[in-house]
Amino acid sequence: MALPELKKTATEARLNAMELPEGGCLVDARRAALSRVQTMGLPNRRDEYWKYTRPDTLTQDTAPTAAVFKHDEAPIFGEFDCLKIVFVDGVYDAEASDDFELEGVQISRLSEIDAKDIHWTKDLYGVLEARGQDPVQRPLAALNTAFANDGVAIWVTGKPSKPINLVYNHNSDSSDAMLHHVIRVDAGAEATVLENGPAAARFNKCIEVDIADGGALHMVCAQGRDHERRAATHMFARLRKESVFKSFTLTVNGVLTRNETVVELLGDDAVVHVAGACVGDGDFHHDDTVFITHEGENCESRQVFKKVLRNGATGVFQGKILVKDTAQKTDGYQISQALMLDDDSQFLAKPELEIYADDVACSHGSTSGAIDEEALFYLQSRGVPLNEATDLLTLAFLAEAVDEIGDQDVAETIVSRLENWLIRRH
Repeated sequence: MALPELKKTATEARLNAMELPEGGCLVDARRAALSRVQTMGLPNRRDEYWKYTRPDTLTQDTAPTAAVFKHDEAPIFGEFDCLKIVFVDGVYDAEASDDFELEGVQISRLSEIDAKDIHWTKDLYGVLEARGQDPVQRPLAALNTAFANDGVAIWVTGKPSKPINLVYNHNSDSSDAMLHHVIRVDAGAEATVLENGPAAARFNKCIEVDIADGGALHMVCAQGRDHERRAATHMFARLRKESVFKSFTLTVNGVLTRNETVVELLGDDAVVHVAGACVGDGDFHHDDTVFITHEGENCESRQVFKKVLRNGATGVFQGKILVKDTAQKTDGYQISQALMLDDDSQFLAKPELEIYADDVACSHGSTSGAIDEEALFYLQSRGVPLNEATDLLTLAFLAEAVDEIGDQDVAETIVSRLENWLIRRH
């Protein structure tokens, strides 16, 4: 089926401004991804899963400028003992990064893999992204697979003694960055990956995660404070028998953020928890789009998303649980809620369940509303000032999402940053 002329023109303009990396063991995957982009076309507002979010600035051939946000706040995970890997405007910074030496894990750079004829990443790069295109097309992810020329491949073979911290710094107000990470977790292995930073004026990130039987991966991402930045991120995960994948994303500021998560539970007794919290003020648009497919028996999935919006900010949630006929005894839970701190903000939600098995327990809910006036009055009657009372209730609202973080120290750090954001907005 031919692309509509408007979509075809926009897609060609974007592709003509880019250069496909050639050579190496990933070249076939890149060419296949390029073909997918050309067939699908880049998204526009006529696409079903983009009707709440304008993709124009994510697809145009040049990135809109975004001023670099100046602040004296320490990096959010700076006090943790981590193996740190730093990218500046999408380019690896060797001087700021640690050596890739850590027991229980092997790490390679995507740019180095591109120069090799053989590498384990070849069996995964672009594979999960391609699987994630059905039944919903995700052309920005395919664009990333085709053109991203940096990122890391992480092979978890044991249980590393400390987390891996991917740091994304933003130094240029016109930077247009793409990063692609591949993470493979062996049977019985377990690791934690932390991400933080604004990354670039415009950022396109794709992560593919493959977890073997009994493996576990914990991911926590803090998307940075540069308000004018734009980002489209994609997470594709595949879980085998008795494996675990837990992901949490904190978003503070950003004029446009679209986070997509696509998970397949293929093995029996697998567990996935996907959670997020965002706080937005003014010209702020935040979109969480999640698609979880249950194929194995007795699997558990949780989607927990909370958004705090004010001064005209917009929040979007599109979440789906698909239970196939093989996925008996599925436990699927989905909740999306927004706290509106004024009458100008809006929350747009599209929760979905599609179930073909008859022995399941699935639920979804979505609500939006203002702060509980009775609770606010109670706190004030006990001598708590209005601003402080509002902050306490806001943090209580976000708590269900933050509680999805398994590491208590990381969760406390997230709460501390949320408290600081609320105080600064008084």
